[in-house]
Amino acid sequence: MSNVPMLPTISDYLNHYASEIPDQVWLKDRQGDEFTTWTWLEAQQEANAAAAWLEDRFGNQGTNIGFLSRNRAHWMLADMAVLASGNVSVPLFTTMVADVAKYILEFTEAKALVVGETSNWENIRTIVPQETLIIALPGFDPEVEHIKWEEILQQSSGAKPRHVCDANELMTIPFTSGTTGMPKGVMQHHKSMLVPMQRAATAFKLSPNPRFLSYLPLAHIAERQLVWIQSLIHAGEVTFNEDLTTLLRDMAETRPHYFFGAPRVWEQLHQGILSKLGGQDALDKALADDREGTQQFLQATLGLQDADYLLTAAAPTPPALIEWYESLGIMLNEGYGQSEAMALIVNLPNQRRIGSIGKILDGVEAKITDEGELCVKADGLAPGYYKQPEKTAETFIGDWVHTGDKAKIDEDGFYYITGRVKDYFKTIQGKFVAPPPIEGAFAKCAVVEQLCLLGRGYSKTVMVVVLSELASTMARSEVNEQLMQQVKAVNGEIEKHARIGAVIVANEAWTIENGMLTPTLKLKRDEVDAQFGRLAEALARQSAEQGEILIRWEDELSGVSP
Repeated sequence: MSNVPMLPTISDYLNHYASEIPDQVWLKDRQGDEFTTWTWLEAQQEANAAAAWLEDRFGNQGTNIGFLSRNRAHWMLADMAVLASGNVSVPLFTTMVADVAKYILEFTEAKALVVGETSNWENIRTIVPQETLIIALPGFDPEVEHIKWEEILQQSSGAKPRHVCDANELMTIPFTSGTTGMPKGVMQHHKSMLVPMQRAATAFKLSPNPRFLSYLPLAHIAERQLVWIQSLIHAGEVTFNEDLTTLLRDMAETRPHYFFGAPRVWEQLHQGILSKLGGQDALDKALADDREGTQQFLQATLGLQDADYLLTAAAPTPPALIEWYESLGIMLNEGYGQSEAMALIVNLPNQRRIGSIGKILDGVEAKITDEGELCVKADGLAPGYYKQPEKTAETFIGDWVHTGDKAKIDEDGFYYITGRVKDYFKTIQGKFVAPPPIEGAFAKCAVVEQLCLLGRGYSKTVMVVVLSELASTMARSEVNEQLMQQVKAVNGEIEKHARIGAVIVANEAWTIENGMLTPTLKLKRDEVDAQFGRLAEALARQSAEQGEILIRWEDELSGVSP
């Protein structure tokens, strides 16, 4: 509950529980039906030994050390060791392309790379600087010169680091996905990792010693705070998902008290349930025949019967999806945060409005600028971007973080995200899409005069177009063929999460007179979204389900319910 210890550093929590509850299990790795566990004391001893070795090798003044591995107990143990030695972890995603990984390792001048099982190692190994020390976690052979984690423990068995952590010292640099160009490193110290979750402790009201399932990438700050840090604050138990193909099994057997999923995860679980039952009609019948029994069965299937709090965030969640889970007796709560500022605005079970991101938590201040941008102020903000003072100055202005999101607030204090200040948006996968480059590529299509890419919270992006004069001389089938060819050409050049799933052909041109253009002839994206958003979202969902690109004319869609 909320009476958790409020300690200043991450190491303090591990040391506290190693003393208070030394024999209680903290971490559980899984291989099939076999579990390997670490008690708080065992975790402390292993992390300390590795920390002492790292301190002897690299000192304790903030040497950057890369991380590349799937989620596993040794990820957290190595993370604890690096920070306890006074050094800094730089996590890489297991799906990261070589060019981005090369940039991050060189930009941070990482002196070592901790490596475990990862799907991209064959590509990453070729770009790791020759002088970088490779530390291989148990069970992984990088097939290059390296030192094994087990050797490190043997060499420093029983040792402890000399370093004493401070709340304001840099301890990790997670890199954001970014909108364009290379990602930015968001610096985090102990305080910015701990304070947001300490702030949320009262709101989430977790059971004593709660259970967590770690399945989203630990390279992302959300997983590290919501699972790793919360497990430290609440003396929780963390089970590591063996593989995404075993997610449902691991959820059902772990029965987490707290579970976070981006909207795409909740959508996939929703599709999995419907597939298991034979469709929505079959679910409706089961609920009609035995509502309570069906709800209990499906809650147990998902492992959510003991959940204290279920969070959906990182991208907009369709209200219809939240309402579908509600029919199963499962309450999803939308929340808001970003790498620069976490645990800010959330819905709570007793204070919730579907479609909003919730209300500000105690200790958080928020304001909306004249341009409509959401700004936040709170204790425990990130200190800025690594080696990018000019970028830091753009986002961190005074005591406020300028989020880049447009927002509005209703009369009851609930906040709503309405778009991006710079016209970027996130799809349901939680990844940024920058419309202008995609629109620029699509505009090469001769039958298109005006266009606008939609997709905030969608399964796919959707291009809304106004046809050119040329199109009026062509048969509809010919126009459709040209649009389809252009979609395929553009999709072949952009990342998967940004690909176009459908095209809507508008009935009339966008003008100043009909309110679609500003007096300076700039497109009013909000107006396009207001007019076409619901249909676009429905087409995006249909495209994702059918696995095909859809071309639809507005006059074909009139009167059709989304």
